[in-house]
Amino acid sequence: MNLALLFKDKTIKAKAKVARVGNWILSDELGVHELLAFSETQNPSDKATCIEALEYVTRKNPAVADEGLLDFMTATLQEDEPRIKWESARVIGNIAKLFPTALSKAIDHLLINATHSGTVVRWSSAFALAEILKLKTAYNIKLLPAIESLNSKETDGGVQKKYQDALKKVRKGTKG
Repeated sequence: MNLALLFKDKTIKAKAKVARVGNWILSDELGVHELLAFSETQNPSDKATCIEALEYVTRKNPAVADEGLLDFMTATLQEDEPRIKWESARVIGNIAKLFPTALSKAIDHLLINATHSGTVVRWSSAFALAEILKLKTAYNIKLLPAIESLNSKETDGGVQKKYQDALKKVRKGTKG
């Protein structure tokens, strides 16, 4: 297992790198923070691939996350590269339930990205915001009207669906 060699090998497509790195983490051959440190030294495309591997991992096993990972993903929401923004938002959506009282900064950055010109950035932000809304925390005082407003202004049906599903679950009082 050598991250540097894997990322230098241009014959391996990004999706294959995601799966390989993700499986290294899931099998404890690679630590999450080792990958985060590596990603910091990479170009935006490769950094996004590292974050996508973390999305793959946290979708399968959210428990690999700690507050350091949440803080890193929150910070990367502010980067210029759209793919970094959307992969970071997806990771936050996957792990939000583990940190129900530590999401304030993430929410602020997600709300900014929810108005991004890129549909995938908006969809991923909507996914994360919806997951946070469904936690039914004190954040909902601010988040519920913000999501209602975003939903009413959103032009993409897929993004709207993310918001509407979460709003429906919160309004019905069901867990979700």
